[in-house]
Amino acid sequence: MRAIRTLFRLPAALVLLALLAACQTISGPGLIRSEVTAELTPESATAIAGDMIGRLAEHVGPGTTTIELRGDDDLFGPALEAALREWGYAVVTNQATDGGAVTPLAYSIDPFEGDVLVRLSTLQVELTRMYTLSATGATPASPFSVMQRGSEGAS
Repeated sequence: MRAIRTLFRLPAALVLLALLAACQTISGPGLIRSEVTAELTPESATAIAGDMIGRLAEHVGPGTTTIELRGDDDLFGPALEAALREWGYAVVTNQATDGGAVTPLAYSIDPFEGDVLVRLSTLQVELTRMYTLSATGATPASPFSVMQRGSEGAS
């Protein structure tokens, strides 16, 4: 009987370990890990970045803080940085900051049911939206999902 109980505890322990390992993907308190697993074109990366930053500006206003862009994707990272600068944000990537108001920004783009799921994450807000990719760019396939975090700095 004792051997059977031990046998049932092993899968439960493995599931618990898997859940704990999943928690390690967070790159800071409340931030997602910057990662792009979907196939993007330069046009789709630019379209998605511009749309997402337009909505981010409603929650983290340009000119009020410096954005610390986390992630090193070759395609989406530069498109996101360009969109941030177009909207008037100061952007740092792998540089030291002067200790002023810096908001870390992480992103993820993953394939999901034939579209891509895009997430932008700061300590104040997380934005999520689905996009349909095409040869000419990307079009929104869902409304924005906005999750506010905490009361400090959230608008």
